[in-house]
Amino acid sequence: MKFRISMFLLTLALAASSPLTAHASGCSNRTMKGAWVQHLQGLIFLPDGTSLVLTGVTKTTYDGLGNLTVLDSSGVNGNVPAGWRTGSGSYTVNPDCTGTETISFPGQADIHAQFALAQSRNKLHYVNIDAGISLAGEAERFDAPKCKESH
Repeated sequence: MKFRISMFLLTLALAASSPLTAHASGCSNRTMKGAWVQHLQGLIFLPDGTSLVLTGVTKTTYDGLGNLTVLDSSGVNGNVPAGWRTGSGSYTVNPDCTGTETISFPGQADIHAQFALAQSRNKLHYVNIDAGISLAGEAERFDAPKCKESH
């Protein structure tokens, strides 16, 4: 009987310390805290049956509490305006490392996405869920190097 109980406790301890178990139960809004970068490439489908090509880059900063800010340089059909536009929004990360986000830019409809964090938690895979937009990709964690100014 003691052997069975010892084996049960050993099995339970090994299962609890498994990397898969730790990853599956360890995500929250704090997991994404920091800056992330991504490139955008996709299509916007118009009601008349034509489509527009969407391209761009973004830097999104997550505060660990469910709020985000975005720097974005994107455009359609090769027309990317000079400079960066700013946006803001919210996000939620589930314990299973999936999540959702909503991004708002002034004068535009909100953007909605679903994502899943990679096991490293330094990359996420996302898909836009708004009707008429085909956009999916990856973002990776961005840690700016400390730069020394030269004089």
